[in-house]
Amino acid sequence: MIRILVTTLIAVALLSGCGILGKEFDETEGWSANELYSKAARELDSANYKRAIELYRKLEARYPFGRFAMQGQLDIAYAYYKAEEPEQALAAADRFIKLYPQNPYVDYAYYLKGIVNYNRSIGFLDRFFPLDTAQRDPGSAMDAFNDFSELVRLYPNSKYAADARQRMLHLRNMLAEGELHVARYYMERGAYLAAVARAQYVVERFQRTGAVEDALELMIEGYRRLGEDELAADARRVLVMNREAGRFLDDTPDPSEVSLARRVWDYLGLDRN
Repeated sequence: MIRILVTTLIAVALLSGCGILGKEFDETEGWSANELYSKAARELDSANYKRAIELYRKLEARYPFGRFAMQGQLDIAYAYYKAEEPEQALAAADRFIKLYPQNPYVDYAYYLKGIVNYNRSIGFLDRFFPLDTAQRDPGSAMDAFNDFSELVRLYPNSKYAADARQRMLHLRNMLAEGELHVARYYMERGAYLAAVARAQYVVERFQRTGAVEDALELMIEGYRRLGEDELAADARRVLVMNREAGRFLDDTPDPSEVSLARRVWDYLGLDRN
């Protein structure tokens, strides 16, 4: 009888052990919101972005309310940005804006969105696509321009506004060059009317950018090939007049390197807890 009892107890223990072994060990089980946030912040500061994201997710799932959850919402957006997961970064920033529209640091969320799209747009004119060059997509540049525009509109006195404005100027130049690239593509293929229309769009919509001078030159050539000598002469007069007035000088400096800080929450003192 004793032997049967001992055997049964051993079997139960083994089965229990299998259950324990089958369960994935989670060192964070039972951690407070403070502990989860502090550990996630340390991982983020150490550039361990994947681990930081994992911990921020757990913080959000276990403690969806309170100041740590609010901080984590913005921090995880930054973590996704640094982990080169732009779609997730944008979604997290949008979530923060929706949940905390009156937060004193919501301007940072708008700025972060702009930076994410800006970095995706940089170099889009220089990349080579397997399809023809007319199919280049400036969508991220336009998204970044709109993000920065919204920041400047809503928070003109934000500490990020000056940099946003500078990037908007740079993005306008990029977008103008993109349109001009398409116009050249049409010219090379003999689609002169389409080329002229695209170049005219640059002249009308992207004034005070370096692309306007080249666009006028392209219009002159396009009209000439179409046999529209009078229109070509009109475009030439506009070109000469603006050259003589010095209006084609583009002295807009490129934006400086982004040094996007994570710590925008000093007023909460979370990192000291």
